[in-house]
Amino acid sequence: MKFFVISDNVDTLTGLRLAGIDGVIVHEREEILEALDKACSNAQIGILLMTELLAQRVPEEIKALRLDNSKPIVTIIPDRHGERRRSDYITSYIKESIGLKL
Repeated sequence: MKFFVISDNVDTLTGLRLAGIDGVIVHEREEILEALDKACSNAQIGILLMTELLAQRVPEEIKALRLDNSKPIVTIIPDRHGERRRSDYITSYIKESIGLKL
């Protein structure tokens, strides 16, 4: 099982390549979708990493991939600029999901 990264940032891709993870750099929606299709059709890729900015451009496709039980597992990562989510992201996610205030 291999890792693969879809990034919009050269620095992120370079850092992950130093760790032995292959990937591609894309910017436009069509390029993102093409990279997703190519990664999902490769049986050797078990974990797909994608930067937050790119995932925000194709949210429905990411949701569909996460709901599918087949490979790869999709994980959204921050790029070199840090996280784009709110600081209380996890707390608000739990509150929205189960109605429990932490």
